[in-house]
Amino acid sequence: MTDTDTNSSTEQTATGEQQFAIQRIYVKDLSFETPNSPAVFKEKWEPKVDVELNSKANKLGDNIFEVVLSVTVTATVTDKTAYLAEVQQAGIFTIAGFKDAEINHMIGSFCPNILFPYTREVISDLVTKGSFPQMVLSPVNFDALFQQHAQQATDNQEEPVH
Repeated sequence: MTDTDTNSSTEQTATGEQQFAIQRIYVKDLSFETPNSPAVFKEKWEPKVDVELNSKANKLGDNIFEVVLSVTVTATVTDKTAYLAEVQQAGIFTIAGFKDAEINHMIGSFCPNILFPYTREVISDLVTKGSFPQMVLSPVNFDALFQQHAQQATDNQEEPVH
């Protein structure tokens, strides 16, 4: 049965049909810092939290892309950094048989959407292991972010990331 499925996928790609597959999901880079511990543990826990998101893509071969979702969470308490958590969650994806605009959308929105739950879990685990209250990142609308980026690229007459 597996041989039939594999041959079927190969035939679909050869005939121009669309194919999307997750090859691998992994943590590419990870960092956690608590520069003001243990003093920060004495402060009342009312943090100001800043979350930065970024994604990029690398073409690894024909129809194979690495997409990296970078998330940086900085929590400050009374102007002191309580913690800084940085995660680069990556995935290798097969994307074949799509038009360039569709590939751009998949790389810029669909793939980061797949990676985000993994990133959220890693951030939560890091923060908890640092002895801070759990940090659960809010959902992100990657479609809206992609559209915003595409609009800015159009306004600047640039090509969207591909």
